[in-house]
Amino acid sequence: MAVSEIKNNLKNKRIVLGTNLTLKNLKLGTVSKVFLSSNCPENVKKDVNYYCKLSDCSVENLKLPNEELGVVCRKPFSVSVVGLLKQ
Repeated sequence: MAVSEIKNNLKNKRIVLGTNLTLKNLKLGTVSKVFLSSNCPENVKKDVNYYCKLSDCSVENLKLPNEELGVVCRKPFSVSVVGLLKQ
């Protein structure tokens, strides 16, 4: 379910990749949902969960490691955090 949601929104260009960009958009309140890879670092998980609570955003922990999440996002590098932008 989450993988298909990421792929659909990737086509619509409503995806933000990476910890820094996702946190920046969380602080601005432009993210509706955040996806975390299974091997995302704990300090990143804490930061994302904190800002998601502040901006009333949902967090979904994926069973995919960051290498596979990068492949799903069609990137040649690993991705730990994916943010879904609001419409």
